[in-house]
Amino acid sequence: MPISTTKKMLAVTVAAGVILALAGCGQAPTEKSGSSGDTPAASNFKPCIVSDDGGWNDKSFNESAKNGIDKAAEELGVKAVDVESSSESDYAPNIENLLGQNCTLIISVGFKLSADTIKAATANPDVDFAIIDDGADGNQDGKPDAPNIKPILFDTVQAAYLGGYAAAAWSHKSGVDKVGTFGGLQIPSVAIFMDGFIEGVQGFNKDNSANVATFGWDVASQKGSFTGGFDANDTAKQTAKGILDQGVDVILPVGGPIYKSAAAAIKDSGKDTLMMGVDSDLAVADTSVAGVTLVSIMKRIDQAVYDTVKSASTGKMDFTPYIGTLENDGVGLSSFHDFESKLPEGLTAKLDDLKKQIIAGDLKVESVNSPK
Repeated sequence: MPISTTKKMLAVTVAAGVILALAGCGQAPTEKSGSSGDTPAASNFKPCIVSDDGGWNDKSFNESAKNGIDKAAEELGVKAVDVESSSESDYAPNIENLLGQNCTLIISVGFKLSADTIKAATANPDVDFAIIDDGADGNQDGKPDAPNIKPILFDTVQAAYLGGYAAAAWSHKSGVDKVGTFGGLQIPSVAIFMDGFIEGVQGFNKDNSANVATFGWDVASQKGSFTGGFDANDTAKQTAKGILDQGVDVILPVGGPIYKSAAAAIKDSGKDTLMMGVDSDLAVADTSVAGVTLVSIMKRIDQAVYDTVKSASTGKMDFTPYIGTLENDGVGLSSFHDFESKLPEGLTAKLDDLKKQIIAGDLKVESVNSPK
């Protein structure tokens, strides 16, 4: 994700969308992969993965990606190699480390690894690469900069719309009528969650003649509250507190481990505020916050990585860009778990209907941060 300005980040994502539109979305994830009838892995197949600086235990996108490669490797009977990044300065050395271990597939987890991944892929055309949350289009010509890189992207705005709608419904029922969000870094893969969340609240207001207020993000100006990173630190806690101080009773932290800071800020407030998870089903991934997690807006990174590894294992990697959507089950909402019985009457049926409308194209849910 090493792009110097937000404006350039958005441009990279939009430009990458050109090739995605031409190539079409990747195939829907399937649970049938890994059956005994699958083509066996090539004898020299060695899948490898490098994390972003959130680490493998972020209960979010890094961990989800690792779960996907581990599952595929186990089914294939091969050993996956993983290296963890502590900072941006680790990206290039970590990729070189994997190349030195003769990896045949290297998966980079995150936008921030884009430049180093492109450089390595260009220099090593016989190695397969994939990158999550980036189009690998540094020169902005509408296609990946190297033919041996597979972009793995997610149109998360669709699922986030449903999450925002649910948050607004919950807050309206409580009588608070205030919700908010904040992010880690202002990059497309973070901002797209915030876009969908706010648009979902607006959709609820329109459908119900309500006036649920939003804090932390403005879709039109693309400006809002960010911590400057993905670490669960005091900066993240204070950023969360700033949103909570507006009186919200649902908050969406977007950026891996920063949810921990939001949970700590909620605890300190002494209020019944709930939060929402991103990427993984947070109530399951971290049971310590299940009691304050209303629902999670999921990107099924694990399944996309799993499918990519299985494809590469045959020696004939499919480099067609993958876009996770509601239609192919690449994004979606988790269960509401213990809050299911406390939801406003008819909400789950309404969310199902909205999902169908989005898939059918009857309800347009879009973001400037979408991989179009």
